[in-house]
Amino acid sequence: MAKITTCYTCTQCGAESSKWSGQCPDCGEWNTLSEAGPAASLRARVGGYAGVPAEVKNLADVCLDDSPRMPTGMAELDRVLGGGLVPGSVVLIGGDPGVGKSTCLLQVCCALSTTLRVLYVTGEESLQQITLRAHRLGLPKRPVQLVTETQVENIIATAEREKAQVLVIDSVQTMQMGDIASAPGSVSQVRESAAMLTRFAKRTGTAIFLVGHVTKSGDLAGPRVLEHIIDVVCYFENTDSRFRILRAVKNRFGAANEIGVFAMTETGLKEVANPSAIFLSRSGDALPGSVVMVHWEGTRPLLVEIQALVDVSHAEIPRRVAIGLEQNRLAMLLAVLNRHGNIATHAHDVFVNVAGGVKVMGTSGDLAVALAVVSSLQNRPVPRDLVVFGEIGLAGEIRPVANGQERLAEAAKHGFRQAMLPKSNLSGAKPAKLEVVGVEHIGQALTFLQRVAPCAP
Repeated sequence: MAKITTCYTCTQCGAESSKWSGQCPDCGEWNTLSEAGPAASLRARVGGYAGVPAEVKNLADVCLDDSPRMPTGMAELDRVLGGGLVPGSVVLIGGDPGVGKSTCLLQVCCALSTTLRVLYVTGEESLQQITLRAHRLGLPKRPVQLVTETQVENIIATAEREKAQVLVIDSVQTMQMGDIASAPGSVSQVRESAAMLTRFAKRTGTAIFLVGHVTKSGDLAGPRVLEHIIDVVCYFENTDSRFRILRAVKNRFGAANEIGVFAMTETGLKEVANPSAIFLSRSGDALPGSVVMVHWEGTRPLLVEIQALVDVSHAEIPRRVAIGLEQNRLAMLLAVLNRHGNIATHAHDVFVNVAGGVKVMGTSGDLAVALAVVSSLQNRPVPRDLVVFGEIGLAGEIRPVANGQERLAEAAKHGFRQAMLPKSNLSGAKPAKLEVVGVEHIGQALTFLQRVAPCAP
């Protein structure tokens, strides 16, 4: 009888090892190796070469059948998916507990069931719980097929028997395969279950939604290879107690980093058609340390408010706190202000926040952050009708950003009358009733700030 050996898989990079160790030998992460089951059985199930070569086609001979995208009934979700649900695609939706993953998919199932055959598979709740949620949300009675099952082989057989065109798996961490000895949620179970469901989707053209859990650090639970197998990876971000942002981290059928904004209500998730309006709910008077910028998310511009608070530090080392921004980026901007703008903050605590819970990870918010810091430090209320965007280099130069004209159009649509931006972004038509000022250096931006924002008494 052949000896059965156990292999260990890294949850971060998916590398396999014949013995356990505290550090992964491939990626170097600590405490990420977990038991994946007998290596011999895994290799036997994967199989070797069958001796039949695969069919090879020329690139020019590949038939491009334009499969129509299926509207999900939510315009914001369609935007995140790249225009709708693609037949045969596998979409993973992750997020914190209670953020609205199951609620969103139940609403989608009810909308799609009018024209398609939908099968909702749950491994966490009973059918009565799902039905009670549908009644609580006020969803119409639609022919949505429900089943409670955790065995992947049985789920695929049921989907083929019911001829399901849309399949929802809630959640992938509860799924298991009969020939793998490890518990549900383990690395091997999640990886092999996702791989078999993906093969089923590609073979039959069934669109599959997978619900994924997240860890304490906010990462998707399970092996990292799970995100490589599937087509679309979306994360629900909880900005506050009401609003939700669905972000596409990976999308083979559309733009990555596209977002959809929803509001959680008593009747489920409602779309927010104008996200800039909720992120700009400011007070009536101009306040020091508040600057509005135009942030670009996916294919849409968003108006967000950058808030800064600069106060005298009573500690030996001043604090630098950034919420919604990169911490190192803030430290770099403060150094540029000190070197090229003669604005010293070495004796002050600096707190910067992006209002509304939006994450500004690009460089287009550099100029707005710098002006917000100076506005708070010098007590200069920035006019409410001024919008700012631009990248700041280490030499103090203001660099251009992408989609400058679209950003200006979004600002003009919301009633802004002044705009400060990189001089290189001035080319092209400018919106009417919008005074545009181009700057090339941080010194010019500070001079403009002193002119339009005098010190408060």
